[in-house]
Amino acid sequence: MDVRRFTTVGLVLAAVLATAVGTSTGSGRSDPLAEFHNQELVWKPCHEGLDCAELVLPLDYARPAEEKISLVISRRRATDPARRRGVLVLNPGGPGGSGLGMPLYLANSGAAQVYDLIGFDPRGVGGSTALTCNTVPPLTKLDSRPADEDFPRWAAEARAAEEACQRSAGGIRQFINTPNTARDLDVVRAVLGEEKINYLGYSYGTYLGAVYGSLFPRRLNRSVLDSSVHPEWIWREQFRAQAVALRRNVEQWAEWVAQRDEHFKLGTDAAGVMATVEGVAASLAAQPVADNTRTDFDAAMGVGTRYRPLWSQLADAVTRLRARQPAESALLMARSAQDELVSGVFNTVTCEVDWPTDLETYYEDMRVFRERYPYGFGVVRAAPTTCAFRTFTPPEPEVVLKRDGYPVGVVVQAEGDTQTQYESGPAMAARLGHNLLTVLDEGRHGIYGSKNACVNRVVDRYLVDGVLPPSSSTCPGDPRPTLEAPASVPLVQSYLDGLVLGQRP
Repeated sequence: MDVRRFTTVGLVLAAVLATAVGTSTGSGRSDPLAEFHNQELVWKPCHEGLDCAELVLPLDYARPAEEKISLVISRRRATDPARRRGVLVLNPGGPGGSGLGMPLYLANSGAAQVYDLIGFDPRGVGGSTALTCNTVPPLTKLDSRPADEDFPRWAAEARAAEEACQRSAGGIRQFINTPNTARDLDVVRAVLGEEKINYLGYSYGTYLGAVYGSLFPRRLNRSVLDSSVHPEWIWREQFRAQAVALRRNVEQWAEWVAQRDEHFKLGTDAAGVMATVEGVAASLAAQPVADNTRTDFDAAMGVGTRYRPLWSQLADAVTRLRARQPAESALLMARSAQDELVSGVFNTVTCEVDWPTDLETYYEDMRVFRERYPYGFGVVRAAPTTCAFRTFTPPEPEVVLKRDGYPVGVVVQAEGDTQTQYESGPAMAARLGHNLLTVLDEGRHGIYGSKNACVNRVVDRYLVDGVLPPSSSTCPGDPRPTLEAPASVPLVQSYLDGLVLGQRP
């Protein structure tokens, strides 16, 4: 990023926002955010067992007296009021994920006993002032291994999507970004009457939490960053690394299958199994089997190898497809859907930093990724996004992440996570001086609050009792399958149904 062109506006914004931390300043100057900090909340029942309220916030914190937006928050009160120790603000990731229902997701956690759980729809999302963009007609079909002549159509579709979003939401787009969302959270803190907040963020929510702590270090107490993004990969490199992580899981699966060749007969070593996989892909490219196409197969390989309990089912699906028989579980893993109207938040927030504008940069990557990283749509991670054609100028540079003034937190990272790759967790822990909890041999994205008893126990002890885990510790992930377990399409469905947290960083 070229920081120089942001220097002047960044200094001006910093000067304005320096007075926006509390309800008054030590010098006696009036608080420019007083009307927002002092607003009264009206709580009403909303989601099952939750109350919701609406806040009014500045669209632009550099000009708080001008345009305003709304923000909807939810609350689930601590179930043990005598032990209450404040609020725990929750974010599921995205960017663009709705968090209103998150207190329900964590209703059975230890944290729910001692914290008021606070969910929210970030600016631009859902019940808050929403940023929505019309979709554009597809210019090319989704292909896990597109030909060179298809690349310009991928770029044209990204350009059209960016222009359509700017036409429908151009007035607020440049103010839908991570720093402003962090500032929104500090207004929420003030309106709730809390001196400090505690924070739990998943996926992109880890970055939001790190930005909040960097901007408001004296307003943050305990923090858990689950499935963290990489502090130096904001944002293009984060997406490219997803493809690498996807292939890593496929290769680990291939080693496991090769060790059981007497059962699966797909290859006696990992290289042989990978050759079988590529043979099936080539066969499906020449002639699909029923509804199983090569693109579906590549997608299923990426999804299925993330979740260790599904490894046997995936191997059986490869066996069936090699024999030219349909594989229902492979199709199930490859499902996707698209709404007529989509949230514009993802394609806006991820453009808050500069991306390459030379299309050949993307095309060179796509040539490599379609060959080396076809699984789980790896080529999509290298293709041009709307950010290559960004139609707005971010109002400020990205926030420099640091921990200076708030306590040591916890980073939870799974070894096989493909949305926020394992390397991201140690990097964020090192940047902020947090303690790292590694979930071994696990591909889930978003661990705390799931069925991992070890992670739940460690994080609860930290959030509830304030006891940090070791600076670097581990928990086991879901076990790999045994061959005695029969193939089960319902098992595949149950795993996919359980993906309730951000599928993007």
